[in-house]
Amino acid sequence: MSVRFDLQNVSEEYLADPYRVLAELRAHSPVHKNSDGTVVLTCYADIVQTYRDPLIWSSDKQSVFNTKFGNTPLFEHHTNSIVFIDPPDHTRIRNLFQSAFTRKALAAFVPRITGLVDEYLDRFEDQGKMEVVEEFSFRLPIEVVCDLLGVPRQDRELIRGWANSILTALEPTLVPKQLDDGNQAVIDFKQYLRDLIAYKRAHPHDAHDTEVLTILADAEADGKRLTEVELLHQCIFMLNAGHETSTNMISHGIHEMLLNPDQIDLLSKSPDLIEPMVEEVLRYQAPIQINNRQAKSDQILSGVTIPEDTTVHMMINAANRDPSQFPNPDRFDISRRPNRHLSFGLGVHICAGNALARVEAQIAFQRLFQRFPKLGLTSPAVIAPRLRFREVSSLHVCLT
Repeated sequence: MSVRFDLQNVSEEYLADPYRVLAELRAHSPVHKNSDGTVVLTCYADIVQTYRDPLIWSSDKQSVFNTKFGNTPLFEHHTNSIVFIDPPDHTRIRNLFQSAFTRKALAAFVPRITGLVDEYLDRFEDQGKMEVVEEFSFRLPIEVVCDLLGVPRQDRELIRGWANSILTALEPTLVPKQLDDGNQAVIDFKQYLRDLIAYKRAHPHDAHDTEVLTILADAEADGKRLTEVELLHQCIFMLNAGHETSTNMISHGIHEMLLNPDQIDLLSKSPDLIEPMVEEVLRYQAPIQINNRQAKSDQILSGVTIPEDTTVHMMINAANRDPSQFPNPDRFDISRRPNRHLSFGLGVHICAGNALARVEAQIAFQRLFQRFPKLGLTSPAVIAPRLRFREVSSLHVCLT
């Protein structure tokens, strides 16, 4: 059986619910060629294999992004971002991040995260209703990541606009305005960070010793400091990635729990299920649906030869529902164990901030459903028509 599918031209039905099509691909065409010569991977085992060997499956996107972006600010950003860099530069840069995500550093953020969540829930209780994305799932991670980097509170809406424009440029197909907006966002973001770094260096007593911006600006790895270009683009990446995936994770978690009220009851009876609940949310609706690699030599996956230099699209959303790894994969089950989903990646490129994201989600879900076990949807969730990012753009709830 052949399956008709092209990542460059997907239907609105796929964007709304990709999982049926992906299941067909996984069953009948697990290594599926697109019209542009790229390949879609849908099997868990194949995607794990690509993650585990960064020397064969490269994250470097110089040639791909040169074709897509040309000599533009978007090209500069995405080819200098740690997520699209191979070792040894990836290793050198990533090592500079580690101090921000130690257990001690994360523990210091727990009171701040808890306080923010309670503040949002107090407002929810007073109003009796809430638009989840704007009033909760976006605000929490953007506050936390901006605290982490030392971004002033009054500038945080700017960050969101720039991040959205830059990340949208990673979608497989774009219109000219999206490219223009993305390029301008990189220009504005870089200048903003230059000014912020200059201010912090001129006023060192105003900065906290845990602020990553200050740490990265002054730190060395292997005897080398980050260049200005590396510094600026790692900070942009952290600010973008640090809230985009967490926002989507929290939005989807609330939505799926409301669609499955038996799971709310289960969490209420067994609060220790909060950790597997977060993992199930990540599996069931992967915030980032697609990752990419490029073959550095001819490779074979699922019995199919993939020629050297071929770009593969790793469908994380498909891997996370592969029945060979996850029994009854289309069931949302917060008690699921084991749950080796791939939503934070694997290997050297596993998300550096995954522990912080998990802490945010655990606190957010636990306190929300403990305090308000009877929530209701006031209208269906709106899912944004994006391929790479699974985004809830609107979710209205009320106290019932």
